[in-house]
Order: sequence, then C-alpha cells, then structure tokens
Amino acid sequence: MSEWGPLAVKVWGDFACFTRPEMKVERVSYSVMTPSAARGILEAIFWKPEVSWRVEEIWVLRPIRYFSIQRNEVNSRASERSARDWAKNGGGFYADEDRAQRHTLALRDVAYLIRANLSLRSHATDDLAKYRDQFQRRVANGRCFARPYLGCREFAADFAQPDGREHPLDSIDGELGPMLFDLSYAPDTAGQAQPRFFDATLDRGILRVPGHLYTEGG
Repeated sequence: MSEWGPLAVKVWGDFACFTRPEMKVERVSYSVMTPSAARGILEAIFWKPEVSWRVEEIWVLRPIRYFSIQRNEVNSRASERSARDWAKNGGGFYADEDRAQRHTLALRDVAYLIRANLSLRSHATDDLAKYRDQFQRRVANGRCFARPYLGCREFAADFAQPDGREHPLDSIDGELGPMLFDLSYAPDTAGQAQPRFFDATLDRGILRVPGHLYTEGG
C-alpha cells in the first residue's frame, strides 16, 4: 500500500468493449472496465521497468449503455512461417476466403476514473515519488507512449487529470461474475500463461480489486 494514496486518471471514449472470456465466438462486453484493461491504459501513459501498477478501484462515471455491431473478421491468425513460405514458393493470404461476420455487444459513451498505486520493483534504485511525479506530469500534458484504448484497439480513449467533480454512479450495483485479473506465466519461461479470475462486483458504481490478488499466484 502506498503511503501517499492512489493516483487517479479519468478516461473516456465513444465506444468500449471489455470482452467476457466465456464468449468464444461473439464478443460480449462486461458492463465495466476490467483491471487488466485499466492497467493497459496506465502503462500506455506511463511505463517504466522499475515500477508496476496495482489497480485498486474503477469508478463508473456515466450510465451503462450497450450497442450492437457486426464486423467482418478473418478466422486465421497471422503466421510468420506462412509468410516466409509464400515469399519462397509463392502464394498468399486471401481475406475473402477466410472471412467471417461476428457480432459484438459493446458499450457506448463511457467514462471511468481509475485509481491505482505504483509499486517499486526489486531492482529499482530511485524513490517512488520520482515515478509518481513523472506520471502526473504526463497526464497533465496529455502525453502517452501509445494511444490508450478501451478494450479493443479501435476504441481509442481520451484521458485527463480528475478535476475533483467526478463521482461514481451510486445507483449501479450488481455481481459481474468471474472477471479476468491477470495472466500468470510459469517461472520456467516456457511462455505458458495461466489466467487468474476473481468474483467481480459493482458496489455503488465502484469496482474494487481485492488487494490479495497482487500477492497470490505470482
């Protein structure tokens, strides 16, 4: 736990989709941003190898509104091996032969307040205050390493410092079911990832991330 209290950033956008993992083909969004998506936004704004982010709370600032779209997608993933083979022997990828139309149930007109702490990694040598100040300056100046997005890369996010008038929608409550917290990788560096879930709940417009998740499971 940080002695200064959590940092905060306000993010918003026209569209968002935080896909529920149990939906294998069609994309259906959670009603609120997930902790992993929040961390992705924070790292897009400020990332250093000496620190890590610990998301504590996500506030829902606007009413939850869904909308439905259909998109053309391809079934196959890009393969470096296939590309090398095409370059050597000819051929190629034809999207018309690999296309599928999939439905997405996404969110529209969203806004959130992310509250999170920075934590020093074991090899860090500078004080934590240095990194907190760097993050706050970047937010104030609208700077980022990569454009943050809301679940899907095509759903870009804007961000700014909170002005103190942000309040969660306290009329929103309910259980959200299992929600992805993070991926844990085996220490043998084999690249095998194990998803870790927690039982998510919206309490008066706030999604709280249990602190023990950051000390369990690697």
